[in-house]
Amino acid sequence: MTARSVPLRRRVLVVIVSVTALAVALFLVPLAVAVRMLYHDQSVAALQRDAAWVATAVPDEAARDAGVALQLPTRLSGELAVGGYTADGARLFGDGPARSRLAASSRDGRVHDMVEDGFLAVSAPVPSDEGTALVIRVATPNEQVDHRIHQAWLLMGGLALLVIALAAGAAVRQSARLAAPLERLTRAAQALGGGDFSIRPSPSGLREADQAGQALESTAHRLGAVLARERAFSADVSHQLRTGLTGLLIGLESALSRPDADLTRAARTALVRGERLQEIIDDLVRLSRDSRVPTQPLDLRELVEEIDREWHGPLAEQGRRLTVTVEPGIPPVTAQPAAVRQIMRVLLDNALRHGRGEVAITISDVGSGLAMEVTDHGPGVQEGADPFVRSSGDSHGIGLALARSLAEAEGGRLVLSRARPPLFTLLLPGQGS
Repeated sequence: MTARSVPLRRRVLVVIVSVTALAVALFLVPLAVAVRMLYHDQSVAALQRDAAWVATAVPDEAARDAGVALQLPTRLSGELAVGGYTADGARLFGDGPARSRLAASSRDGRVHDMVEDGFLAVSAPVPSDEGTALVIRVATPNEQVDHRIHQAWLLMGGLALLVIALAAGAAVRQSARLAAPLERLTRAAQALGGGDFSIRPSPSGLREADQAGQALESTAHRLGAVLARERAFSADVSHQLRTGLTGLLIGLESALSRPDADLTRAARTALVRGERLQEIIDDLVRLSRDSRVPTQPLDLRELVEEIDREWHGPLAEQGRRLTVTVEPGIPPVTAQPAAVRQIMRVLLDNALRHGRGEVAITISDVGSGLAMEVTDHGPGVQEGADPFVRSSGDSHGIGLALARSLAEAEGGRLVLSRARPPLFTLLLPGQGS
């Protein structure tokens, strides 16, 4: 028994035994209550039967003449205390307390039962044309009823302990079976922590352990891909951040170099650009870590409003228009808003800096998803050139390479549909596609 397997076995043992004990308790407690009610109701039913026999054998005159000879039935169950009482609860004959609240309660002509003076008692009125004048009280020691209930409880408790013991034995055996494959998984995880992303845990014959091994192997491959992606991603992000920071610094330097410059306006413009840069940083950091939000449809209306607020002003300063067309019947798509926002920023920034004339965005249905097209009237891409190739001297390639990697991370594609004038298309899969 190794030092690593002991806590595991104890944990499995404690969990299984605790769950079994809880399940047994949840079943045993209501069953014990039901058994108590059953035995109590059986005893009451027997007493009611005996009380009815006695009531039919006692004449009406017994309530008025104490000297009337009484002959009680001999076929009574168990050791019973039988007594006759007036409608006010005073004893006339037989056994029982001198005054009985139970007997007094039967003046309404009905049978009643209760525990009185340590006895489980039943009172039954004697049938009479003149109303209830005599009440028969039949009682048995309540400890006898409790004894039957306790015996049943002891039997149920013994069975419960047997079940828990069997569960403990199964837990010990199962923990031993789980120890070996989990130790192998531990060694594989340690290798993964050491930077080995090619781990392949061996099959163990246990479905759950094999599934965990497959998940660990898949995680290792994914981590390796994520690290490679982050290395390339960091180069693309530096360009995206440098572009916004350069614009902010140029605006401030221009304002400071002109004596008649409106510094308040320049500061406000710098503040707006700084807030936009901060938003870009937050989005890119979140996306670089491959953060995932719960699957939910992309809010196209909010995205369109955000694009209009951010890009209408810069394009208008150049005397250019921005038009956004959303065709009806767009299917819902699932994508991270931050990723789509950054892709559109790259495309619109390229259109602003390198394009001409009107910038048009068209969102349409393509069957299994939607297409977001961005075009302008600029010179476009040179013949035979790949706009998505990363190049330190080509700002097109760095930004578009970043946009393409974000699109692929969301399960979509970013393609150059037309070179001149340029038409870039972002394809996003529909929900459930």
